[in-house]
Amino acid sequence: MRSKADTGMLSAALILALATLSQPARAQGWNPPPPEQRCPSKWGASDERGAANLQTPQSVLKASRMIREGRVYELGKVLDPSIPRSGARSYSLNLARTSGPNGRNQQRGNEETVFTELGQIGTQFDGLAHQALGPHLYNCVENDAVAARTGFTKLGVEKIGGLFTRGVMLDIAALKGVDILPFSYEITVADLEEAMKRERVDFGSGDTVLLRTGWGRHYGVNNALFMSGEPGIGIAAAEFLAKRNIMMVGSDNWAVEIRPYPDKGLFLPVHGFMLVVNGIFLLENLDLEALSRDKVYEFALILQPLKLKGATGSTVAPMAVR
Repeated sequence: MRSKADTGMLSAALILALATLSQPARAQGWNPPPPEQRCPSKWGASDERGAANLQTPQSVLKASRMIREGRVYELGKVLDPSIPRSGARSYSLNLARTSGPNGRNQQRGNEETVFTELGQIGTQFDGLAHQALGPHLYNCVENDAVAARTGFTKLGVEKIGGLFTRGVMLDIAALKGVDILPFSYEITVADLEEAMKRERVDFGSGDTVLLRTGWGRHYGVNNALFMSGEPGIGIAAAEFLAKRNIMMVGSDNWAVEIRPYPDKGLFLPVHGFMLVVNGIFLLENLDLEALSRDKVYEFALILQPLKLKGATGSTVAPMAVR
């Protein structure tokens, strides 16, 4: 028979073990590689398209083979004044009645004027001019040398073009048996690998990986909570994804990565690692609830950034087609 002391020690050990299991291991310290280690890009010193270069006729055909039912899932959020926004980003739509009534048919025309930061609002695509590490953007393009009042003269989002890729969704919230991952939960490499095994999916060159945290359920419902922080990937998981040569990584949160970051000496390190070091694009504020409900883990992903010359990114309305 165990003594009370033994029982107390076992209980304490069990509590410690459960606490350890409930919180992922934190990534080790990270520093950006110096310019001479990351430049020129593997696509050449003049490249302005980053991982979009991974789209080839072969990769498009691979993505098309994911379409078996012809079912479309819209992954974009509706733009309206009630959406959560970072910092001073704004959105306002004003209706304009432009003509009429004219002629026997009583023709009337309606248009609108939209005032917004169109590159970085709502469901958004982060392009290569969005983030810098020190003075340098992707491919060691000097930020201040290409930043003009009317837009970037290099690395503008208009260089990317339409994207048609094979997509994989890793439902981390479902993996953990919750609707929404806890605030500031760091998604680990082990989580990614376990989700891949559970869903029987893999991914590689030119693919896109979408991560469902459930945090998107707060979007437009409790904007203050939604923007206060978020579960997401850290550098360790980002390195795991980048090694597989993916084109994009996206999530149902507002920054893809964990916020606030556990290492207080780093700010948005996954943004820098993906965009600046590797040229891998980020997709933010996706609606992944229908994919999760229907357990859709593989699909063709279609999106077209707006051709905003010199812009850092674009609001987008991606589609997943299975």
